Amino acid sequence: MSKISAMAFGLAFSLSASAFAFDANADTVQTGKREILLEATKSWNGKPYTHFTTGPAELVTIRLTIAPHTVLPWHSHPFPNAGYVLSGTLTLHDRASGDSHTFHAGEAFAESVDDVHRGESGDEPTVLLITYAATPGTPTSVSAKGEKPEY
Repeated sequence: MSKISAMAFGLAFSLSASAFAFDANADTVQTGKREILLEATKSWNGKPYTHFTTGPAELVTIRLTIAPHTVLPWHSHPFPNAGYVLSGTLTLHDRASGDSHTFHAGEAFAESVDDVHRGESGDEPTVLLITYAATPGTPTSVSAKGEKPEY
């Protein structure tokens, strides 16, 4: 074996040995702890989800911050979405029925599809994390006639 081959072999051996040493000292492989925040077949106002997109799909996640004592404009969503209240409170109002429900920090909610509604914050800023099961190029929020955009 030539001197260069012996050096290359020694280097490769020492690198592989250090890789095994790293694995031996690595943290134990464990499964994560799952906590289901939301499983829903219907939205917060009781309307069942009846369809998802049949074309290309796109997940869109936004962080929405609403100032204290603010009412968002009336709007709807063309596809299912789920929200999580990071801080503050959110009261959702359904325009057709007049129903409302308040969600607090740490709570998840399933939003309605094609139902005109709006959100209202409480005494402190409300921060939401919302994920939409969308289609590429489609707006996630549609303003009701005569209303400003939700965001």
